[in-house]
Amino acid sequence: MANLKPFLLSDDAKGQAEFYVKALGGEILSILTYGQAMGLQDERKEKVVHLCVAVAGGQAIFMKDSFEPVSHGSGLLLNLSYPKEGEARIAFGNLASGGEAKVPFERQPYGLFYGEVTDKYGVLWMVTADRADEDRN
Repeated sequence: MANLKPFLLSDDAKGQAEFYVKALGGEILSILTYGQAMGLQDERKEKVVHLCVAVAGGQAIFMKDSFEPVSHGSGLLLNLSYPKEGEARIAFGNLASGGEAKVPFERQPYGLFYGEVTDKYGVLWMVTADRADEDRN
């Protein structure tokens, strides 16, 4: 079976990964620079060629630094789903720090909690929760 993982190009992969660890919990699992991987000794040696960060209960996001400015399009968003509202609301607020809430996080007419936020790195997130904290099931 195939496995699909997000791989983000970044202007600052290490800083972005550190932000996600703080916002969502988790840890940077691996980081490799161009200097380490390819022996580069110029201005690119500290740029990240591969980084893996585990967030939100162990979900892996891969990243690397881009050599050209990164522009994020409107055709992709990352879905972060929680079983209950409280954790989702905290994650939404943390991701919004320095970014912008596009759709407020609130209960939708169909019953789920939903919100959209663009983080300070320009990544669009869809944060959802299946039920309110006070719901028993």
